[in-house]
Amino acid sequence: MKRLIFCLLLLSNLAHADDGYRLWLKYDLIKDVAKREEYARSCQFIAVSNQSPILKSAADELQMGLQGLLGKSIPIVASAGSRTGGVLLTVSKDASADPQQLTQEGYRITSRTTINIASKSDKGILYGVFALLRQVQMGQPIANLSLNSNPKIRYRLLNHWDNTNGTIERGYAGESLWKWYELPATVDPRYRDYARANASIGINGTVVNNVNASARFLTAEYLEKVAALANVFRAYGIRVYLSVYFPAPKTIGGLKTADPLDPEVRKWWADKTNEIYKLIPDFGGFLVKANSEGEPGPQDYGRTHADGANMLAEALTPYDGIVMWRAFVYKADPKADRFKAAHEEFTPLDGKFDKKVIIQVKNGPIDFQPREPFSPLFGNMPKTPLSMEFQITQEYTGFATHWVYEAPIFKECLESDTYIKGKVEASPEPTLGKFVVRGKDLPVDPSTVARVIDGSLHGYKMTAIAGVANTGSDRNWTGNPMAQANWYAYGRLAWDHTLSSEAIANEWIKMTLTSEPKAVKTIANLMLKSREIYVDYNTPIGLSRPWSGVHFAPEPWQEKSARPDWTAIYYHRADSIGLGFDRTATGSNALAQYRPEVQKQWNNPETCPLPYLLWFHHVPWTKKLSSGRTLWDELCTRFYTGADSVRWMQQQWAQVKPAIDPEIFADVTGRLATQHKEAIWWRDSWILYLQTYSKQPIPAPFPKPERTLEDVKRLSEIYKLR
Repeated sequence: MKRLIFCLLLLSNLAHADDGYRLWLKYDLIKDVAKREEYARSCQFIAVSNQSPILKSAADELQMGLQGLLGKSIPIVASAGSRTGGVLLTVSKDASADPQQLTQEGYRITSRTTINIASKSDKGILYGVFALLRQVQMGQPIANLSLNSNPKIRYRLLNHWDNTNGTIERGYAGESLWKWYELPATVDPRYRDYARANASIGINGTVVNNVNASARFLTAEYLEKVAALANVFRAYGIRVYLSVYFPAPKTIGGLKTADPLDPEVRKWWADKTNEIYKLIPDFGGFLVKANSEGEPGPQDYGRTHADGANMLAEALTPYDGIVMWRAFVYKADPKADRFKAAHEEFTPLDGKFDKKVIIQVKNGPIDFQPREPFSPLFGNMPKTPLSMEFQITQEYTGFATHWVYEAPIFKECLESDTYIKGKVEASPEPTLGKFVVRGKDLPVDPSTVARVIDGSLHGYKMTAIAGVANTGSDRNWTGNPMAQANWYAYGRLAWDHTLSSEAIANEWIKMTLTSEPKAVKTIANLMLKSREIYVDYNTPIGLSRPWSGVHFAPEPWQEKSARPDWTAIYYHRADSIGLGFDRTATGSNALAQYRPEVQKQWNNPETCPLPYLLWFHHVPWTKKLSSGRTLWDELCTRFYTGADSVRWMQQQWAQVKPAIDPEIFADVTGRLATQHKEAIWWRDSWILYLQTYSKQPIPAPFPKPERTLEDVKRLSEIYKLR
């Protein structure tokens, strides 16, 4: 069997077309013969004494990877004996002699006469194996290695917004990966490849269903299906979690209420949790969206978010599971500012949540916008662990058509300084970050959002990060092949948020597309500029995103919806005077939710950085900005240069054709052509609509749009019919 697998692997290396299925786990034969032989001398065998399921996965992955990369058979042995020139997988609970202590999932890779991958746990070995393979895939030296790596965040999860009928809310790569109608009897082999990909970037948890949850997932029928997935994922160190529908005790339990303080309701949740753990002993816990966008929750019974979360935490008390309670809440109040809602509802509850509860906060206060200031919740709940929620799927960044590398979005938030002052408590795991002892001042390091979520700022003992997944049933997983980089970047930053966007891009390109130096440099440059290009033609200088039913078609004119905060005019506030949402003391005063140092950066329209200007200020059309242009002229310049820059992206991509697989090259080429067309659509829609208020001419040298406002309105209506 192993010989057959090896032969098939070699044959696959000879195949020319690449459909994107292998993601960044491409173990193709290294072309540089000298380098291949150098690696081969150090990787003649794999020694692992304990064949636990996770260690078996680690050894099998290392064997498959090395055989593909080196073009030779690599045996797995129980012991190295006196042999050298191999890879040892060593689990050791004793780290007392380590100068840099490993955490439970951390790993150390050293190489002298042998390569030793050591960890306190099987999972750490698995992550170390993928790290070694990454070194080889990227052509990095493996002689005299001394690598130590610990995850900075404990729970590193993907959130899947998948439904029982196979659809995915905000999914742009086909249907759900989970074939619910086949499970549990038939288990698709693709589930294993999904788990491999996640483990390779350090992801250790998966929420398999939509936050707008169906109670059906808590029935015996579906729990068996979820258990079948858990059985696959377990061998790759991944725990399964469920989004739960808060009124489930009524809808499937037959109770008259879902009041979290009702004894019968509490008992129902305890019994249901026991049922889950009998099927899935390593079940991770619950994710909850409640009292948001019409979803029911504890407030329906006059209770608080803390009451609801603590009820579920109580049910999990006998087990190693957690409750992730989402802070994405807002009311349909035409006089309110949705920006303020989460802070207003959650900060009064700081310190009132059970120790098993973590509050999951979107990176920005609105909803995954192309550019958004960091949520004011970060830093303002020192007694309650906060989890980051990023969106990997491109709900507001062009679906699977537009090429937008999202690592800069993630980094922009993580590196934002909250300017929090106060006292924190020392952590029992000092390697997770810098901690200080209670009673002493905080270190001089910036009090960034990253230090909030990794626990080092407030001494949180429980830390988590979540990414809304962009995977689907498409053969290449993410629709747009370039969107694979966003899944990869999220996982790498979840493990180590200090990595740069550029370093991650280079890794992904070399492992996924090409190692040809000039092509790598060109593609990396393209990726690093793609987000700013998108923002320029979509939402420049802090312009809030127009709302629409599909979250894609430009509709800045939209003024009617089921609720005021689901219209476009609610966000951009265009009128005859100017544009933008006043969130200073003269407006909604949302800025007051930030620390004075942050307010100082954004409070004055004269000094507010242009990327955030219209987020916080209603600016006159003719006001001269720091760029030297008026607001209107600056908007036009951004919209036109942004759309024109997609043409530059096309030209850059064309240059790397010789270094890229033909199938992937053709796929991306087609998507860039569509992106350019749609970028002009966005440009024209915004400019023609806003011009009805500004009454200003389009500045030279930009040409007047060929379409009329009525033309682009009709196009948007047609798009929504898809």
